[in-house]
Amino acid sequence: AAAGALPWRTRDGRLQVALIHRPTYDDWSWPKGKLDPGEEWQVAAVREVWEETGLRVRLGIPLPDSEYKVAGASHRKHVRYWAAEITGGSGKLQHEVDAVAWLTPEAARKRLSYDRDREQLDALVKAHRNKALDVRPFAVVRHGKALPRRKWDKDDWLRPLEPRGYREAFGLVDVLRAYGIARLLSSSATRCADTLRPYAKAAKLPLDTTYALSEEGFEKRPKKAVAAMRKHMAGSRPGAICSHGPVLPDLLSALAGDARKPGRAVLKDAAKNNLEKGEVLIAQLDRRGHIVAVERIPPD
Repeated sequence: AAAGALPWRTRDGRLQVALIHRPTYDDWSWPKGKLDPGEEWQVAAVREVWEETGLRVRLGIPLPDSEYKVAGASHRKHVRYWAAEITGGSGKLQHEVDAVAWLTPEAARKRLSYDRDREQLDALVKAHRNKALDVRPFAVVRHGKALPRRKWDKDDWLRPLEPRGYREAFGLVDVLRAYGIARLLSSSATRCADTLRPYAKAAKLPLDTTYALSEEGFEKRPKKAVAAMRKHMAGSRPGAICSHGPVLPDLLSALAGDARKPGRAVLKDAAKNNLEKGEVLIAQLDRRGHIVAVERIPPD
C-alpha cells in the first residue's frame, strides 16, 4: 500500500501542479511512497510529499486511487491520492528525487511518464474548474473509548478515557496535522477534551470547550449543538470539533444538508449509523461553505 498527493498552486490565475523526477527510474510522476507500519494513508501522503519535495502540504479533496502491476512482483500496487495545498517548506529535495517541476495541467499531462497518473490530474483539473479544489477541512471527531459508566461513580461529564481511548487520542495527532487543523472545539466533558488535547499540545493550539456539545447540554437544548458547530465552521482556518454518540447524528445530518453528492450520502450514512469511538470524519468546504468531499478515518 502506498499514498501520495498532487501538490497544486495558482500563478497569475493559472493552475499549476508539481511533478517529481526520480533518477533511479528516470520517470516523472506524483510524490508517493509506501505506508510505514501502522501509518494512516493520509499521514503517509503528507510525509511522502515532504520527503520528496521539501514542501509542507495540507490535504484537500481525495483523488482517484491507482492500482497497477509492479514489474517483477506477483502483487498489484494500490496507491491513494489527495490534492494538496502548499503550506510551507523550503522546497529542498531530500529523498530519491533530483527535480521538481511546476507545470500547467497541459504540460504536466505531456510530461507524466505513466498513463495511470493522468486520471488523478483529470480529477484535479475538474475540481478546479468546478471551484471545488480550493477547500478548507473541517473535522468531526467522536471521543475515544472511555471508562464504562458502570465503573464510574462521579459526575458523568468527568468520566475519563481508558487506555485504549488515550491511544486513539494520540493517534489523532498526525491525522489532524495532515489536514492542517488550526482551531479546536470540544464538548466540555473530560473524555472529549482529552481526545483533542494531545493534538492541541502538539500543534500548540488552544482547546476551547462548550457545554452545547456535551450530552447534558444537548439533552437540554439540542439546537444549540448545531449552532455551536456552525459557528466554529464559519472560521477561515481549518477546524475540528469533538462530541458524543448521542449528539453526532444531529450534527452530521446538518452537515449533510450542506453537502454535494456523493459526500451527502456519506454524511447521511454516518448520521444514521454514527461514527465509531475515536473516528474522524473530514468534510472539505469550498469558499461558499458547501461540502464538496467527505472522508471517514476509523480509529487504529
